[in-house]
Amino acid sequence: MKKYITIAAATLAATPALAHHPLAGQPMDTFVQGLMSGVGHPVLGFDHLFFVIAMGIAALFTTRRLMAPAAYVAAMLAGCGLMYAGIAMPVKEAMIAVSLLAVGGIVLSGRSLGAGTAVALFAAFGLFHGSAFGDSIAAQEGGVNAAVLSGYLIGLGVIQYAVAIAAGWAAEKLLGATEAASVNARLVGAMIAGVGVFLCLEIAEGPLVGMIAG
Repeated sequence: MKKYITIAAATLAATPALAHHPLAGQPMDTFVQGLMSGVGHPVLGFDHLFFVIAMGIAALFTTRRLMAPAAYVAAMLAGCGLMYAGIAMPVKEAMIAVSLLAVGGIVLSGRSLGAGTAVALFAAFGLFHGSAFGDSIAAQEGGVNAAVLSGYLIGLGVIQYAVAIAAGWAAEKLLGATEAASVNARLVGAMIAGVGVFLCLEIAEGPLVGMIAG
């Protein structure tokens, strides 16, 4: 498992540019380009992808396995819309790292969440993930038109909901995880929580070095 965590962390560290440029940095001008970028960001951004996988597995062991990921998607789209309007969530990169640590840790613990807790937790983290996704459209010079924005939001919502549901299905059908205490599900949680630890340490490194040097 330590080897898998190291590989995942190295992947995250090696591909930051891909996570933000599904269209190779080209501006989005059409609905299709917005849709492609919306689909690409959560897949190429491994921090987002790992969170959605962990969320899908955690949702599997609730009584709202379809509704809980939908709450995340709704909040994520809201966070993206707020960023587009110029309202950014604070310390969002740190919160994204914490989200992997928290939800990965929940899966690792072998305990199931109550439906209400899952919905609230996923939605809360969704605002921060969405704000990060909104950076791409907010930063595009000249802004984006309604067609691009619509395509981008549709792509973001559809792909992440599909990944979450697929992760739950794969955990149940392929890994045999029929309950939260399943060893296979907990191993996936361990890997994702490990990535969360790596990201948290990476974010904390700069301020800590500054404090020591200052």
